Amino acid sequence: MQEMLETFLDYRFLFDIAVILLSTKLCGMLTRRFYMPQVVGALLAGLLLGPAILQPLFGFSVLEETDFIDSISEIGVIVLMFTAGLDTNIKDLKKVGVSSTIVAAIGVVVPLLMGWGIAAIFGAGENTLQHVFIGVILTATSVSITVETLKELGKLNTKVANTILGAAVIDDILGIIVLTVISSMADSSVSIWVTLLKILLFFVFVGVCAFLGYHLFSRWFSRSSKDLRRHVIVSFVFCLLMSLAAEVFFGVADITGAFFAGLILSSTTAQPYLNARFGTLSYMFLSPVFFASIGLKVSVEGMGATVWIFAGALVLVAILSKIVGCYIGARICKFNHREGMQIGTGMVSRGEVALIVANKGYALGLMSDIYFAPVILVVIVTTIVSPILLKIAYREKKPKKDQPQIQS
Repeated sequence: MQEMLETFLDYRFLFDIAVILLSTKLCGMLTRRFYMPQVVGALLAGLLLGPAILQPLFGFSVLEETDFIDSISEIGVIVLMFTAGLDTNIKDLKKVGVSSTIVAAIGVVVPLLMGWGIAAIFGAGENTLQHVFIGVILTATSVSITVETLKELGKLNTKVANTILGAAVIDDILGIIVLTVISSMADSSVSIWVTLLKILLFFVFVGVCAFLGYHLFSRWFSRSSKDLRRHVIVSFVFCLLMSLAAEVFFGVADITGAFFAGLILSSTTAQPYLNARFGTLSYMFLSPVFFASIGLKVSVEGMGATVWIFAGALVLVAILSKIVGCYIGARICKFNHREGMQIGTGMVSRGEVALIVANKGYALGLMSDIYFAPVILVVIVTTIVSPILLKIAYREKKPKKDQPQIQS
């Protein structure tokens, strides 16, 4: 019996994956019955089976966060953003370049100021720098959830969706700059000029990859049209290497590198085949693990009443600040009210980007243990709420029935 238990523990990852795939699908089907995106169900599966709910109630949890699940979820979000790049039309993205920049800029400033304000009110930190850092966390945007929701709604390749994707990429860059400024104040070893140079070099790197990659892949794809399976492997390698280069050499999030890799390949002849193959891989295995892993990160242990109140206020500010900021930016760019709300709600989710920022601040002493849980809660709630709000924003208005005429 002991030997069997030890063997089970060695192969526990197989059980975890099986439970994640089954639970995310069942919860996804359940949420779909309530007219919500299936991604919400996948997020809820992680919450229900993880330490957030079962641990306080029964003293155990079915699933726990592991290095294996973290690694798979990281690959999952990379593939998700790679497919988003594949689905994006470069010409359409260029058309919304100015709009995306304005939306991203205002969508960073408003959450920064509101987050700073709420942290100062609750005294969430020992000094002004720590209060400002709470605002920096709220500037983050992760569109991986939005991408999945827009896919479900069939709205991914639209002007609004392209504006959201473009704004998210710019938002990522602006977030890194703001984070670097705050980090340089807390850590003298961090140089803002070096970081800005790295970001500039990243775009040069993307430009070189775009020029060489497009021409090389286009020629190779056209010549080797008989066996398309090799295209998938080489394209995936290209995606992973660009993700790695973005993170390691330029300090830009790996998902940004993955998005640009997909964007480079989006105009090649193999795009439909690549999109279908990576879409299947993402739907079948990688995306469920990624979405469930977010729920597994939540732990409510040690949170007092004041921290809970602060967490609730921070969640509310996180949602409203992005909607308001991005809505204002969208309206400035001549989008109508409905499109402005779609862009605003599409930028609400903080996801793994906020976690990366929070971890950086924690390492620099800009955030204490007690305020890390509210940040995780912001990530979870915004991730769950974003697809719900997005679906409401895209809901078609029912035509009014003609009033019956009263005959005299």
